[in-house]
Amino acid sequence: MSTVEKSIDVDVPVSTAYNQWTQFESFPQFMEGVERIDQVSDTMTHWVTKIGGVTREFDAQITEQHPDMRVAWTSVDGPKQAGVVTFHRLDEGRTRVMLQMDFEPEGLVENVGDKLGVVGRRAEGDLKRFKDFIESRGGETGGWRGEVDRPTP
Repeated sequence: MSTVEKSIDVDVPVSTAYNQWTQFESFPQFMEGVERIDQVSDTMTHWVTKIGGVTREFDAQITEQHPDMRVAWTSVDGPKQAGVVTFHRLDEGRTRVMLQMDFEPEGLVENVGDKLGVVGRRAEGDLKRFKDFIESRGGETGGWRGEVDRPTP
């Protein structure tokens, strides 16, 4: 299992950054390789990605979500991954968005890419594009402020 940790400061209030991050169907506008995300239910998303010419589809479940604080997920099928995005108020108009993602590379190409830091650079680029996306808009495209409590073991 490999881990990527990245963060970026965005010039919007914490609620704006959080609200936009809950709009999963907008991810293709700033995430490289994400073709489509369908919000199946409050806690289930269906992803279609195309990376290196390889198209993959998988479902991911939101395992924890607290407004203006965090969104955590895990894949249900397909590529094994789990992660959390946290939102930290720096001041009234600035937020630090922190991403931590654990993933299991599959096959030779993904393992080589992992060793070369490709996933980390992609995550960093995605966060920069998120920053550009949300700052250029000046506001979120929507938001879901429901609570999802972490499952008890």
